[in-house]
Amino acid sequence: MEGYKQEFIRFMLESSVLKFGDFVTKSGRNTPFFINTGFYRTGSQLKKLGGYYARAINDNFGLDFDVLFGPAYKGIPLTVAATMQIAEKFGKDIRYCSNRKEVKDHGDKGILLGGPIEEGDRVLIIEDVTTAGTSIAETLPIISAQGGKVTGLCVSVDRQERGTGEKSALREIEEKYGFKTASIVTMSDVTEYLSNEEIDGRLVIDDGLKGAIEDYYKQYGAAD
Repeated sequence: MEGYKQEFIRFMLESSVLKFGDFVTKSGRNTPFFINTGFYRTGSQLKKLGGYYARAINDNFGLDFDVLFGPAYKGIPLTVAATMQIAEKFGKDIRYCSNRKEVKDHGDKGILLGGPIEEGDRVLIIEDVTTAGTSIAETLPIISAQGGKVTGLCVSVDRQERGTGEKSALREIEEKYGFKTASIVTMSDVTEYLSNEEIDGRLVIDDGLKGAIEDYYKQYGAAD
């Protein structure tokens, strides 16, 4: 596993974004882990997060695209942070863009904020965690209406759980819409790195928790 992925996993723990215990997801699944990206709350955290996204985007997609699009609302700070870090780390100036939930009819009018999407622009979408692909279904018509073409989707963590069928949400998106998806890390990466690993003197995933995670994926894990 690349070093930056290990750093990102530790960063999620330090930021209280990744937690282990007993949780219930929106879909009603009882899960031994929980990911809440709303806990990235400071400037330094967003700068680091943008750097991890920038590295994952460069590794998985390259930088031959025009616009990085972050669906409202969580995608707005993600796309700003990531484009800043792409410029700083790789010297490529990418436009950032996000949508508004409501169309603005005065001043900077329209449904978009940030750099405009122009006819023929190659657009990469950035999100936090995708579980059902709902926001993608809402986002694609907005981008298409501006003349943009979506070339990929990058998320922070691939939960590797079944979506609406037997495959993961990311694989379903690839098959349905025909573009590549990628993540900074997968939950397999997280489990592999943290199993019996002490961080700050604390064992993060012991044998008992590892067993609970394995049982969870036996029930809800994706086929791919």
